[in-house]
Amino acid sequence: MKADAHPEYREISITCSCGNKWQTRSTMGKDLNIEVCSSCHPFYTGKQKILDTAGRVEKFNQKYGKRTPAKPKAAAA
Repeated sequence: MKADAHPEYREISITCSCGNKWQTRSTMGKDLNIEVCSSCHPFYTGKQKILDTAGRVEKFNQKYGKRTPAKPKAAAA
């Protein structure tokens, strides 16, 4: 096997925009700044927001949402 074929595997620091920091190892060699991590991502926190652009969500809810089941017709006596 060739000598020096693999890059160095160094310890780096990752910092999220929410302030969360942790240490990991990478061949990148420099610290990372990320926008979203698992502690602030809406999918993982359960605080997901629905962005209603141009009333699409409201239009969908009016068309399909909160429908009541049809009542059966009374039998003719």
